[in-house]
Amino acid sequence: LSLSIPVWLISIHLCFVFQDDYLDCFGDPSVTGKVGTDIEDNKCSWLVVQALAKVTPEQRQILQENYARQDSACVSKVKSLFTDLNLKQTFLDFEDETFIKLKELINQQHALPDEIFTSFLEKIFKRNK
Repeated sequence: LSLSIPVWLISIHLCFVFQDDYLDCFGDPSVTGKVGTDIEDNKCSWLVVQALAKVTPEQRQILQENYARQDSACVSKVKSLFTDLNLKQTFLDFEDETFIKLKELINQQHALPDEIFTSFLEKIFKRNK
């Protein structure tokens, strides 16, 4: 049995995972229904990957000293660093660009009706929980 999963379908899944990473850090727990712990749990989240690509040596030191610590002051320092690096806007821009690209890719496939995937994509786009 050979199973070929289109790249754009994997990209939809990754977009969903990256949204989870964003919401874990910046989501409202009263809306998401959970308090995020990716920072304390040393997760290799979309946010920390983006941060590592942007940090100065001084900011990298802050990240190294505070990431993966079970301490609310450390978590606050990491979140503050993420804010200083403008990662909220970076994510929102990424999400917008990805949504447009995925809609184009969905429209190019002909295996199944586009509506199956576009309706799902529209449900997850800009989700807050």
